[in-house]
Amino acid sequence: MERLRVRSLAAKVEAFSLKKREAMTTKKTVAIVGPFAPSIFQFRGPLIRDLLRAGLRVVVLAPDFTPEHMERLRAWGAVPRLYPLDRTGLHPGHDLRTLFALWRVFREERPDVVLGYHPKPSVYVPVAGWLARVPKRVAWVGGLGYAFTEGGRSWKRRGVRWMLTLWYRLAFRVAHQIWFQNSDDRAELLRRGLVREKQAVVVGGTGVDLEAWPPAPPHLKPLTFTLIARLLREKGVLEFIEAARRIKLHHPEVKFLLIGPVDTNPGAIPETRVRSWVNEGLVEWVPWTDDVRSYLCRTSVYVLPSYREGMPRSTQEALALARPVITTDAPGCRETVVDGINGFLVPPKDAAALTEAMERFIMAPALTERMGKASRRLAEERFDVQKINARLIRELLS
Repeated sequence: MERLRVRSLAAKVEAFSLKKREAMTTKKTVAIVGPFAPSIFQFRGPLIRDLLRAGLRVVVLAPDFTPEHMERLRAWGAVPRLYPLDRTGLHPGHDLRTLFALWRVFREERPDVVLGYHPKPSVYVPVAGWLARVPKRVAWVGGLGYAFTEGGRSWKRRGVRWMLTLWYRLAFRVAHQIWFQNSDDRAELLRRGLVREKQAVVVGGTGVDLEAWPPAPPHLKPLTFTLIARLLREKGVLEFIEAARRIKLHHPEVKFLLIGPVDTNPGAIPETRVRSWVNEGLVEWVPWTDDVRSYLCRTSVYVLPSYREGMPRSTQEALALARPVITTDAPGCRETVVDGINGFLVPPKDAAALTEAMERFIMAPALTERMGKASRRLAEERFDVQKINARLIRELLS
């Protein structure tokens, strides 16, 4: 009797394995590798769902999936997998551990295409995919970030840039495509000889579901300027605070809202300093929220004084909600504003110019509604997620 039960169990296991192998051979499989679970749902969720709707099998990897995250992905029809990742460290042993783990998952899941985004996955994924003989390997450089942002003679920045350049040089040799969100980043890595012309594809922003983000009525009282970003110097947080300090001297009724968590990157601003701004009455601080939309609805003008971006998701969402935008004339930022039409462009690291742009809305509140409508039109033209995802899927399957 016991032998019969064992044989029955073995038969079920074999049938399950056969069914899985058949599914893997009848559908093309795309593996998407991200740096942390929240970004999977916030930034790649629409792409994953559109890939599934297109009849593809989708494997999604992150280092910190909870059981709830994994169940959510399974409910969509995707296959969640865990892998180890030290997101900000530079330890060679950790790098090798991550490469081996990705190689093992790729060998088990047998994807036809692998896509890694964020600095570390974008270099690990092509290498692990090449070792696992994945037919197509794509690296998505969302933005060049801290390492390639001008910031004086910082030895730490130079060290990170040197290490990242070395990794890019190795990984991009075995990648079929390198995706960029703006043409400046593409030009930068072409100039440095890290990518080849035929590899480099500008895909633009990640896009916004315009039906889920309909335009909201303008918010005028109190006039509110909002910045959503990780609390890094490179995001222009210090310039935002300095502008708030200057404007509060003459317009104490104006509100400044800072939304974003503290970070571990080299450019991070200490929490104690952020709390000192709150105690000074300069800003209200929301460390984290899953409901960005409600805060943007209470925003008059969205502000992102970043020194460099890929293509900021927060700004795309602000455009969709019909919010004017003040941002910098910097890579990845300038693509979201037509200066004088849906907002204003200011030089990076210039608190005085930022203050002046804010004061234009204070002195002429009617600009808020007029420029907000122009923002929505820009979102419809450039940042419709359905149009963007259709192109991304074509690139993945080409």
